[in-house]
Amino acid sequence: MGASMSRLREWRPRTPPLPDDLARLVKPDDPEWFAREMAIAAAPPWWFWRFMLRNFSWLVSIFGRVEVTGGIPEELRRGPLLFAANHIGDFDPFVIAVALHKVGVLPRIMATGGIMEAPIAGPLLERTGGIRVERGTELARHAVRVTEVALVQGGHVVAYPEGRVGLTPDGWPERGRTGMARMALGLGVPVIPVSQWGAHEVLQYGNDWGKLRTVLRAIVRRPALRVHVGPPVKLDDLQMGRVGDANRARYRITAAITRGLVPLRAGERDRPAWLDPTRPTTAVAAYPGGVVPDDVP
Repeated sequence: MGASMSRLREWRPRTPPLPDDLARLVKPDDPEWFAREMAIAAAPPWWFWRFMLRNFSWLVSIFGRVEVTGGIPEELRRGPLLFAANHIGDFDPFVIAVALHKVGVLPRIMATGGIMEAPIAGPLLERTGGIRVERGTELARHAVRVTEVALVQGGHVVAYPEGRVGLTPDGWPERGRTGMARMALGLGVPVIPVSQWGAHEVLQYGNDWGKLRTVLRAIVRRPALRVHVGPPVKLDDLQMGRVGDANRARYRITAAITRGLVPLRAGERDRPAWLDPTRPTTAVAAYPGGVVPDDVP
């Protein structure tokens, strides 16, 4: 039994070969997963990931009604894209993956290191192109390098500018960090805002038996899982390295996400209809109440 569990924990899907030019970037003191993620980022999307999204996206609908608005021009789908999404709960990566597949792209999703360490699910997420983010550690820079490789290869990467599940009392997005903005400016990659609402009702924030309770509740109630894919954020007047531009880009990205979120929260503008008692409310929204001024710099 112990040997079987050990094999299960160590199982990995087959990794594509790492190109020689990228192999030179992997140092002996890098974590063992770094070379794998670089190889996956440089390779075309995994056939099994395409298969799952094409044939089993309906599984997400067991937990709620997926409603997608907006879209992506066909000419943009052929090149690299950075998707900036508000992070509202542990279930929302699944909703976003299904929503983006509906509008014609195959997403690679940035995820916390803890999820990537889970048996079976972690290796599968990694093989689909998931990018490990070790927040608050020196290893966080590895996520930037993997993301850059994926984008150079024309990948579609989903990132959360807030850097975590949002903790504002009213559920509106936090100000976020400048990391994604700097990457977009540095590589000249279009940023597509993705606004979402409803996925927070499927899995509570706290890691206890309450997660199972909220899952069962969602199966019975089937809340609306709304996603809006907005137009690219205007960043062409900004430059990487120019003082203040990364900060301006950050505010524009958050403003675009917030604007797209307003119609998804009809009737819930002041406060969420479903409140999660396990979620801390220690942060401040960038635009409280979803009110975005017209003069965002």
